[in-house]
Amino acid sequence: MTLDINTLLAILAMAFATIFTRISGLVLIRHVQLDERWKTAIEAIPPAVLMAVIAPTAFATGWAETLACAATALAARRLPMLASVVVGVVAVALLRAAVF
Repeated sequence: MTLDINTLLAILAMAFATIFTRISGLVLIRHVQLDERWKTAIEAIPPAVLMAVIAPTAFATGWAETLACAATALAARRLPMLASVVVGVVAVALLRAAVF
């Protein structure tokens, strides 16, 4: 197996860009005062990302996945992100077992 120099440079550039954006976000947020409205908006980002990831599954697969996506969406409104993901995984497993 060989590694092309262009591939290696692309991987290193993407790694640098990822690390730079993550670190710069942490550094910059220290210098910003956030009021309650902004904090609420920022806290809404993780559930929105979760829905963006699972929404295509809801419309491109069967009923079990669609109903599990709905359960995940409802859980994400009240539960932490990890708990919402667990609800979705358990729901899809149970619904698939029920032969939906």
